[in-house]
Amino acid sequence: MLRSLFRRFLKALLWFAVGSVVLVLLLRVVPPPFTALMIERKVQSWFNGEPIDLQRTWQPWDQISDSLKVAVMAGEDQKFPEHWGFDIGAIQAALAHNERGGSIRGASTLSQQVSKNLFLWSGRSWLRKGLEAWFTGLIEVFWPKQRILEVYLNSVEWDDGVFGAEAAARHHFHTGASALSRQQASLLAAVLPNPRKWSASRPSPYVLRRASWIRQQMSQLGGDSYLLELDHARRAPWAQ
Repeated sequence: MLRSLFRRFLKALLWFAVGSVVLVLLLRVVPPPFTALMIERKVQSWFNGEPIDLQRTWQPWDQISDSLKVAVMAGEDQKFPEHWGFDIGAIQAALAHNERGGSIRGASTLSQQVSKNLFLWSGRSWLRKGLEAWFTGLIEVFWPKQRILEVYLNSVEWDDGVFGAEAAARHHFHTGASALSRQQASLLAAVLPNPRKWSASRPSPYVLRRASWIRQQMSQLGGDSYLLELDHARRAPWAQ
């Protein structure tokens, strides 16, 4: 009986592995029609009785402001072109900080955030972290860095029910994602740690300071030319 259960478990595990690989390969070329986080927000609205209008319009890479691409990397993951999905130095620093007590600091890369937003539920369980690591590895193996950032910019939440760069640009600044200025891009990047609490269009003093710091980091990284680093990023041959 135990052997039978074990075989069934291994078979289910194999089907999950194959299915997740096929899904990741498909989403390399097909824009994700929705994300797990969007579903979660919709279900939450049903339970709390507060209707939510999900806003999202997919925009391809060349229709998103270069300033926003650089601002997000500057604010969220400056080593994005260099790592394979996990920033070991940032993880070690976050663990050391959290052990000292106080506010909890995360160390998620853009790749990890794509995995979490696209495929998984919110939470801090070991199961979810394990699945996040699995999907992060898959997208790093099968997607080029440009695709990872493109999906991130089209999937991240920028206010309650506002997903993706195009919806965020129109919601906060009444413009399109391709027309975002350097300052607007830095404000959008500045609120990403807590987009449901902070506002890019009505920034608090803290958000303004963080946006200013992000602009400084953008300049130090080389501005829009930093995007060229994505062309030289380490990746598997089949992710070229």
